[in-house]
Amino acid sequence: MNTLDEKIAHLKQNYEHCSHLEFQQFADEFIDLLNKGKIRAAEKINEEWVINTWVKEGILILFRYGKLVEIPISDEFRFFDKHTLPLKQISLQDNIRLVPGGSSIRTGAYIANGVICMPPMYINIGAYIDSGSMIDSHALVGTCAQIGKNVHISAAAQIGGVLEPIGARPVIIEDNVLIGGNCGIYEGVLIRQNAIIASGVILTASTPIYDIVHNRIIKGSNDKPLEVPRSAVVVAGSRKVKGYFAENYGLGIYTPVIVKYRDEQTDARVALEEILR
Repeated sequence: MNTLDEKIAHLKQNYEHCSHLEFQQFADEFIDLLNKGKIRAAEKINEEWVINTWVKEGILILFRYGKLVEIPISDEFRFFDKHTLPLKQISLQDNIRLVPGGSSIRTGAYIANGVICMPPMYINIGAYIDSGSMIDSHALVGTCAQIGKNVHISAAAQIGGVLEPIGARPVIIEDNVLIGGNCGIYEGVLIRQNAIIASGVILTASTPIYDIVHNRIIKGSNDKPLEVPRSAVVVAGSRKVKGYFAENYGLGIYTPVIVKYRDEQTDARVALEEILR
């Protein structure tokens, strides 16, 4: 077995018969490559995102083989988790700002040079966060989520993790995107470069987006994810619900709305403030 994906396939099929040494050698190599960003759950090839399902299978193997152990941080703080999934080791040379206050990063998450982590926030295994991005307070970056360069994940935003089913796409956020506070991005949603997602917007695989600039409805399908177009500015809106009861009580249902497309030279924060003013 020369390749890592072949080792993963072997461990998956021979779970009960693999030695501790064989598993540990795999785990050390696999986690080291994840931490260095040399392997990832999804990667962009010729402008198309390709899902590496074998990476997700490798992470599942770490969970399967892991034993629940006590992980003491200090006399006051003790945690209990799989022995295969300790906290990520970070040094000053990594040039990551990890501000004190209760944040955690699991090993196997790639955090690039210049990333800022504000407390408390959490980054799970398999996540990939590129340079210059900020993960703000109370934000979550879930398992295998892919975050580009100079992305701002604002306070209390949730970037969902997707580990199972194996073939499911992770959430992907490309470069220079602003995710507003209290947003939820789930189920393999793809957000293209320079987009702005305003506070409180929730996006899932089945959420339609109403683009009032181009008079269209954007939907995902079984073959492709819900995709937020490049430079789109998405805000939380509503639409009327049909039917006598709903109309009688003036009921509406939440829906995300694209209200404009930002200019390449326009600062994301300024553009959003102007739109919502």
